[in-house]
Amino acid sequence: MKRHWNEIQPVDEYIVCLNGILHETDRRILTFLYQPLLGSTCFSLYMTLWAEVEENRLRSATANHYHLMNFLDKNLQDIYEARLKLEALGLLKTFIRKNGELREFVYELQSPLTPEQFFNDGMLNVFLYRKIGRSHFLRLKEFFSDDIVCTEDHTEITKDFQEVFSAGTPPMDREVMESSLLSEDKLFMSQPDRTGVPLKMEQFDFSLLESSLQGVMVSKSAITPSVKETIVKLAHLYGIEPLEMKNLLLTSVDEKDEIDIEVLRKAARDWYQLERNEKLPELIYLSQPEALRTIQSEPSTKEEELIHYLETVSPRQRLIDISGSQPSSADMQVIEGVLFQYKLPAGVVNVLIEYVMLKTDMKLTKSYVEKIASHWARKKVKTVTEAMELAKKEHRQYTEWAKNKQSPKQKVIRTEKLPDWFHEDDQAVETPSETNEELEAKRKELEERLKNRRLKRQVTNNHETNR
Repeated sequence: MKRHWNEIQPVDEYIVCLNGILHETDRRILTFLYQPLLGSTCFSLYMTLWAEVEENRLRSATANHYHLMNFLDKNLQDIYEARLKLEALGLLKTFIRKNGELREFVYELQSPLTPEQFFNDGMLNVFLYRKIGRSHFLRLKEFFSDDIVCTEDHTEITKDFQEVFSAGTPPMDREVMESSLLSEDKLFMSQPDRTGVPLKMEQFDFSLLESSLQGVMVSKSAITPSVKETIVKLAHLYGIEPLEMKNLLLTSVDEKDEIDIEVLRKAARDWYQLERNEKLPELIYLSQPEALRTIQSEPSTKEEELIHYLETVSPRQRLIDISGSQPSSADMQVIEGVLFQYKLPAGVVNVLIEYVMLKTDMKLTKSYVEKIASHWARKKVKTVTEAMELAKKEHRQYTEWAKNKQSPKQKVIRTEKLPDWFHEDDQAVETPSETNEELEAKRKELEERLKNRRLKRQVTNNHETNR
């Protein structure tokens, strides 16, 4: 179980630095455009780190993470998760260096996008629209824009340098240039380049896309870096595969045989709403939201440790932990479908993964997973404990669903394996027609096996605890 304390400790030191000057406008952008997406903890962390850098400076003094915990009144788990979200939205870069037993972090704050970049980003503006609604979204767009001052009917009378100043005695160019140079460990204060959400290009199969475009009207030169960036964002946002993206690109070619990015975005949005019959996608965090967690302090029992783990780990990591290997792309598509289509929180999806994989011999069957996910969505299951209780309560029904997925020739010949948290004595076992005496003997045998299994599990847990 990979927890935050494997990544960071309260005594670990950190330094905050800026990659350029931050302005008051950036503060408003972070408050009104980013905070609805990130939440108040992330916003507070960014602002606290910013405040640690003195005015007109680019770096802070050294401090440890106890300092942050006290200032924010948050535990290290919350701070660690807030840091990851800031990194994911391109607002923070983190660097680490080993210093003996301790670690030294450098937190480099990144400038937020300008309002123009944000409202034309193609991802962040969609998430914000979905989060706050149309009326508030339009209000913010008005807040960050203003009327153009028209000068078409005016005559420009601006003077140039030569009309106002005389050059005087020619300066000593070499001396001036040498005096203007900085040493290697210094950096001029400047306005940084602003970048959006960091997405990896290799997440999209461009080779398949380019091969599918051969012989059609879209040339390879039309796939410019900006078009590639847009394709990656749209593919991640709407779940568009390369062959589907090809058709959208064909509808976005203009009279110059170039890709019109705005037309491509609209085509992708229309495809998503037509294909999925849904509203615009929303930003979904790949771990249980803090408000839906039941373990808010350090776990004290094994049950609390398990719940805390399921509430803090991502579904992808849960797949890795339970199977011992990297998940296949097909498995990840099943999990992403549950997250985005049924809107189940990540912790609930973790319970679903554990229940289904242990029950079906480590198989993640799409139809079976989606049937249970649909049931949990209708039941409005939001927390890990609710998911566990419902799995126990509806176990017999889920067993019938699993049987219906088997071919008629298949026969259950083994006692099904269930998660450790699942302690249900009357598990469903398929048996042929037998006499009452035979059934009673079978029942007693099953009860004895279940009793031995629980004793064996208890001995194993005690052994692990002693270790």
